[in-house]
Amino acid sequence: MHAQGAGGDVRSAIRRIRSPPTGKPGIMEPAEAWRMTDSLHAEHGKGDPFAAAIRATRMAMIITDPRLPDNPIVFVNDAFCKLSGYDRSEIMGTNCRFLQGPDTDREDVRRIREAVAERRDIAVDLLNYRKDGTSFWNGLYMSPVVNEDGEVLYFFASQLDITHRVDNELQIRNEKAAVERQVVERTRELTEALAAKTMLVHEVDHRVKNNLQMISSLLGMQARTIADPDAREKMRMMLDRVEALGTVHRQLYDSGNVTRFDVADCARELVTDLVHGSGRNEIRLRLELESVVIAVDKAAPVALMLNELVTNALKHAFPDGRAGKLVVSVEPDGADVRLDVRDDGVGISGRSIDPKSFGQRLVKTLGRQLGATIEWLPADPGTRVAVRFPNGAGKEPVKP
Repeated sequence: MHAQGAGGDVRSAIRRIRSPPTGKPGIMEPAEAWRMTDSLHAEHGKGDPFAAAIRATRMAMIITDPRLPDNPIVFVNDAFCKLSGYDRSEIMGTNCRFLQGPDTDREDVRRIREAVAERRDIAVDLLNYRKDGTSFWNGLYMSPVVNEDGEVLYFFASQLDITHRVDNELQIRNEKAAVERQVVERTRELTEALAAKTMLVHEVDHRVKNNLQMISSLLGMQARTIADPDAREKMRMMLDRVEALGTVHRQLYDSGNVTRFDVADCARELVTDLVHGSGRNEIRLRLELESVVIAVDKAAPVALMLNELVTNALKHAFPDGRAGKLVVSVEPDGADVRLDVRDDGVGISGRSIDPKSFGQRLVKTLGRQLGATIEWLPADPGTRVAVRFPNGAGKEPVKP
């Protein structure tokens, strides 16, 4: 096939492409659409508009003949010669594999061979090489040209230099990979920094816990030397407060999270120790605890609040060795935390509650720190102290 006179043959081959009918009224069947070109009455050769279009287009195009050995190129336009760097005389009669090189993907080549064998079209981005050895990315589209008898006459293939697009995609992938590496590295650094901070905070909690234990021991020793029962009782109550703070730091030290504190765990340990430490075996303790996690900065005031309320109940609700039941409950309530201390003792009317006492003033101060509402209510029988405060995880506490 000569380049100048090939247009008529190509046009004739294209006219013979089979297409399924549309079945839509008023629309020409695709199988008949090629007949529209007959109205052009174009002569073969230079006057053929189809051949002229293929020769003049800036898109590289070739046509191969699968009926000949090795499916050689039988037509090539000027754009393909310009793209590849080869002369037409070097291209005609060869298989287009001459564009392949050392880094051409063999899997893509296999896919092209399969498409030829199966007489179907294919689109693939293939790394090819010019005559001077430089590489380029070839956006290849190939499709068979079939006559009315179903015979494949030619394969039509268009090529487009997409190197710029592929390079941009590669650059984007490389930049994405670089960013991902930076994220991984930064995450590792932050994880190590957090681990170091956690270790430091745990060490601080450990030392504070040890110091509070030492203070507690000193207070206990001092209390045993005090003859005045009232002064000795006040010293013992102060010792309970110090031990409540020790409980907080012990739990923080044992916890894996240095920023959150579980009120239920604290209440379980603190209240149990207070009741057992009082020696009041006739008082039955019931704990109704749901896990409620709060910010660490609220841990100390919550523990001290619990200590004061439970200590007050043990001291005043069951006078003269009276038996009874003490119920401590912790539960979440929306964005708030509910903390209740109930007893079935003598009730508010039977108690002596001095609003100016140190314990009462401490409870009010702690309530302001937590932003809490505190209600002393009759429980019929006994007394119920209802405390409600916002969880406020991460928020600064209200200053007293």
